Amino acid sequence: MQRAAIVLREKGVPFDFVHIEPGNRPDWFHAISPHGKVPVLWIDETVALFESNAIAEYLDETIGPRLHPDDPVQRAVNRAWTDYLPSFAAAIGAVSGAADVAAHDKALEGLRVAFGKLERALDARPAAGPWFNGATYALVDAAYAPFLQRWRIVEALTGEAELTAFPLLAAWSAALVERPSTHSFAPDAFETLYRDALRRRGGWFANRLAAA
Repeated sequence: MQRAAIVLREKGVPFDFVHIEPGNRPDWFHAISPHGKVPVLWIDETVALFESNAIAEYLDETIGPRLHPDDPVQRAVNRAWTDYLPSFAAAIGAVSGAADVAAHDKALEGLRVAFGKLERALDARPAAGPWFNGATYALVDAAYAPFLQRWRIVEALTGEAELTAFPLLAAWSAALVERPSTHSFAPDAFETLYRDALRRRGGWFANRLAAA
């Protein structure tokens, strides 16, 4: 849901933020969320929009300023990289959810491949600047911000230093974390929440995190 909140903040739209406990979803939530997942954007208590991409696209089409690039080719490139996000998130999750050291090492190889793809995409951006497209912040930046924020926390807590091999990706992730719209919680509070969530997952990574 963090991506939807980022887009709303980027556009200066006031909104109510309702936390849903994963193990105790209320009936009213099931009634408006077809898949029982967050995020759901409940508009004027009339229309429920679900899935992050759909919510972000709707917000961008109806509320200025536009975050998608004006150029149709660049806009399509941005959409293609946003569509890659589930694979990227899965690569990060495979590392943090590894059951043992062998699984961790294998997952880390996959994450390096994903990092390399993004590094090359950033190297090919059309203009200089800190964001995916260069100088202008876009929906694709909002999409990746939550996942790169989490990985940077993992590196800080455990000593993983994979981003050092991908300087463009490291710089992009740092710019995203520094942008105020990325944060739904104070950074220290969010780090605590995320660290506790990783520990609850168990496995080799959680044990390493506890030791760190």
